[in-house]
Amino acid sequence: MRDSPSTTSTEKKILDVGCGQNKYPGAIGIDANPRSHADVIHDLGSFPYPFGDNEFQEILCRHVIEHVPDVLGFVTELHRITKSGGRLKIVTPHYSNPDWATDPTHRNHFNSYSFTCFVPSRTPFPFYTTAELKPLKTHVSLANLWRALGIEFLVNLDERWPSWRFTRKFWEFYLSTIFRGKELTFEFEVVKSNEPVQSPKAAADIL
Repeated sequence: MRDSPSTTSTEKKILDVGCGQNKYPGAIGIDANPRSHADVIHDLGSFPYPFGDNEFQEILCRHVIEHVPDVLGFVTELHRITKSGGRLKIVTPHYSNPDWATDPTHRNHFNSYSFTCFVPSRTPFPFYTTAELKPLKTHVSLANLWRALGIEFLVNLDERWPSWRFTRKFWEFYLSTIFRGKELTFEFEVVKSNEPVQSPKAAADIL
């Protein structure tokens, strides 16, 4: 493990997960690849990560989650090391992105609702995990032609008017194989109670 860059008590402590060779300025980077610019070399499929509870105010996860072997465990671990009220930002390909298959290391597909299991008020799967996230932003970018025609704007109307959330759902259910998506951008607030977070494995053992 390399030495982490120093931070003062007044600076926001940021973790760039799977930073590769494009680490966010001022962040601590973690990556499995020793040829990356990471400060910490660690297999992202191996838990726990070498950080304490509530260590970071913000975690960036850009084009990483589609590669990990255990999505629920990965997000739960990021939840553990983020302070209550901290931000978790995830960027990943939309499942309809035709470029998804060009990378043979991709494992996981995502749509706009892939993280609802971490939102108790929305999830149909409350038994998956007790880690809780509050959605702050969901944005999907579309292929350039559909963006130019204004379809991307229509798909994301709920960013301006939350009651128009059905436009994204209608697109995702019926139109996304034609009007292809590119990237999903999520921002969550980490919510913590006094109760310990139950790992996905522990929850599965109860069932």
